[in-house]
Amino acid sequence: MIQPHVKNETSRLRAVILGTAKSNGPTPTVAQAYDPKSLEHIKAGTYPKEADMVKEMEAVAQVFEKYEVKVYRPEIIKDCNQIFSRDIGFVIDTTFIKANILPDREEELDAIQYVIDQIDPKNVLRPPEEVHIEGGDVIVWNDHIFIGTYREPDYADYIVARTNVEGVDYITKLFPHKTVKSFNLRKSQTNPKDNALHLDCCFQPIGTNKAILHKEGFLEETEYEWLLNFFGKENCFIISKDEMYDMNSNVFSISEDVIVSERHFTRLNTWLRAQGFTVEEVPYAEIAKQEGLLRCSTLPLIRD
Repeated sequence: MIQPHVKNETSRLRAVILGTAKSNGPTPTVAQAYDPKSLEHIKAGTYPKEADMVKEMEAVAQVFEKYEVKVYRPEIIKDCNQIFSRDIGFVIDTTFIKANILPDREEELDAIQYVIDQIDPKNVLRPPEEVHIEGGDVIVWNDHIFIGTYREPDYADYIVARTNVEGVDYITKLFPHKTVKSFNLRKSQTNPKDNALHLDCCFQPIGTNKAILHKEGFLEETEYEWLLNFFGKENCFIISKDEMYDMNSNVFSISEDVIVSERHFTRLNTWLRAQGFTVEEVPYAEIAKQEGLLRCSTLPLIRD
């Protein structure tokens, strides 16, 4: 049996689902692109190769092994992109929530069903159909749940808008004892530097009281300011548009003092080390071309 337990983003990790890049399928067509960054690389002929992405994910698996984290991988579906396990589910406290994702990604959930089957069914929920929510938009922080959303009337026009207001309401009702705070995110189908695909593309808490933040990812400045004040300006690392594009906020915490980060994030990694963090650097630049990084490809099941 697996007993899911996640109270925040940084407590010591014990079990995780790490996506897979195996049998990733051919390079998508322009029409098949889910996000502007993948689209950019499809058009430029620089879309990542499967062998490179498999290598990058193995590097992360090795870091998990070093820290004695139990790692589950999805069953391989032929020609299917299964890298971003964060999208398809998430744990809040002791509840595993299956995400309502884009319909043609449903089989990705089937591929981790063998893991979900090891959880007591009363701790597994699937929101109703009208509730859109993906794990990248849900950040659990002790008494708070932070959720990225898109509140504008043209929500339905954006394939990059993944969590609707119904998603926020659903979580709010499910966890009445927590403070649920939602953030209206900037969306763009065409410009990856103007698109916060998920909340973790422009914000992530680290350690016990720090955060990485990107101001322009938020449509409403007051909501960005709220986070800045919540963590304290002196505890926040503010990233630029280019750093957001490279996914600097999408690192992953193994514990309150160990962070897995991309090896090219020089400014961020230097700051993290100056703050006393141990930084485990991995190559992840190829996977980043699909507008996702380390947090996106991990689904924590158990943290202390």
